[in-house]
Amino acid sequence: MSPFPIPLRTECPPGACVCDRDALLSEPDADLRVMRLTREEEKRLLHRLENLTSLDDLRRMQTRMEEQLGIRLSIGTSPNEVRTLRGILILVHEQRGLCRKTRQNIPAAIKKSMEQRPEIAYALLNEDGLFGGG
Repeated sequence: MSPFPIPLRTECPPGACVCDRDALLSEPDADLRVMRLTREEEKRLLHRLENLTSLDDLRRMQTRMEEQLGIRLSIGTSPNEVRTLRGILILVHEQRGLCRKTRQNIPAAIKKSMEQRPEIAYALLNEDGLFGGG
């Protein structure tokens, strides 16, 4: 029987990632929530992030990702002007066990949602009162 009661993410190919998976698994008190993000679950997560419906939906997903997987996101605007989606910064904080590729795919999926629904980006920009209505 496996020492882990839940399916864990499989290893990345050698040299392809720096997630430090083995060191995380060897720690007796490690937070293993991120290891629940199997490749299949990651596909589901990315699909969900690509299809956000509102800023509230994005914030709910942000909260759920932290609660369920320990994945922390910082989403905000660039200190410079925001003229395009490139001015919106989405940072997935480094975390042991979180694949480098996943850290790149999450912001890309969120930006894809913002491209499809620009009102999400506008609401994000208006959180700090940029447009005077918030």
